[in-house]
Amino acid sequence: MDSVSIRIITSDVARLVEFYERVTGMQAVRATEDFAELKAAGATLAIASTRTVPLFAPGSARPADNHSVITEFLVDDVDRVHQNLTGFVTEFVSEPTTMPWGNRSLLFRDPDGNLVNFFTPVTTEAIEKFAR
Repeated sequence: MDSVSIRIITSDVARLVEFYERVTGMQAVRATEDFAELKAAGATLAIASTRTVPLFAPGSARPADNHSVITEFLVDDVDRVHQNLTGFVTEFVSEPTTMPWGNRSLLFRDPDGNLVNFFTPVTTEAIEKFAR
C-alpha cells in the first residue's frame, strides 16, 4: 500500500477546506464544490459534502458526528504551531504535551468538532521512528 486517504464528510465544505488549509499550510485541490483534497506525501485528506454520501451508501456517514477518530499531522515544531494557531483555533483540547511514546502533541477540534492532533517527535526513539 503506497497511500492513505482519510475523508471527512461535512455540511460546509468551504469552511472546512479553509480551516485545514490554514492549519496545515497546504493548498487544497477542489474538484467540485462538494469535494476537495489536501495532499501530502503518502496521504490525502479529502473533504466531501454530505451530498456525496449517497454515492457510496445512503446514510452511511453523518457530518460533525465523529467520536473515535483523530486525524494526525507530523509537524516540525508543535509549540510554534500552537502559538500560530492561538486566536484561530477555537477549541484546544490539550496544550502541547509530551506523550509517553515520545511525541509532543497538540490536540484541538476542527469546526465540525473532529479531533486533530499535531505532533512532533522529541525523544530519540520517536525521532528515529519518523525520520524522513
